[in-house]
Amino acid sequence: MSGGTEAFPDLGRHCQNPDCHQLDFLPFTCDSCHKVFCVEHRLTKSHSCSSPNHNSRQVHICNLCSSSIETTGTNKEEEIKLIIEKHENSPNCDPSKKKKSRCPVNRCKQILTFSNNSVCKKCRIKVCLLHRFPADHGCGSFGKSGNFLLAFAAKNEKDCGTREGSICNSPPSVKAC
Repeated sequence: MSGGTEAFPDLGRHCQNPDCHQLDFLPFTCDSCHKVFCVEHRLTKSHSCSSPNHNSRQVHICNLCSSSIETTGTNKEEEIKLIIEKHENSPNCDPSKKKKSRCPVNRCKQILTFSNNSVCKKCRIKVCLLHRFPADHGCGSFGKSGNFLLAFAAKNEKDCGTREGSICNSPPSVKAC
C-alpha cells in the first residue's frame, strides 16, 4: 500500500501494523524493525516489534551501593543479572556509599537528590529546596538571632523592623483619601 490521496499520492504513509493500516501524514519509522507506523503504534510495545530494544539503554540500580549501571542493547534477564553481579563483585561497588545525604537543617529529613537541592551562595551548604533561602536554613546571623523580622526583611531586601523605633522608609501601599 502506498500512501497519500488521489490528489497527492506521495503524501503520507499507511501504518504497517496488521490491524491498523491508517493513513498517517506524519508517520514514524521504528528504529528496530524499520517499519512505518502511526502515532498509536510507534512504540515497540504497541506494534509487537520483531527486534525490540535493539539500541535501547536501560539503567539498573545496584542494591548494595545505590549506583546506577547502564546496559545497552540487552533485554534478557539473565544478561542483566550477570552484569549486576559483575558490578557487585568489582571494587567499584562500595556499600558504604549507599547512605543518602539529607538536608542539614534541624528536623528536616529531606533526602537530597540531583533535582531537590540547592547550594547557598553565602555559606556553600547544600540544602533542600524548602530551605534554599539564607533565612530559612540559618545562614550567617539569621539563624543565630532567631528574629523573624530580621529574616523576613532580608528575604524581601528591606530594612523594616530591624531596630527598635525604626521607621520604614518605603512608600505606603494604599493612599488615604
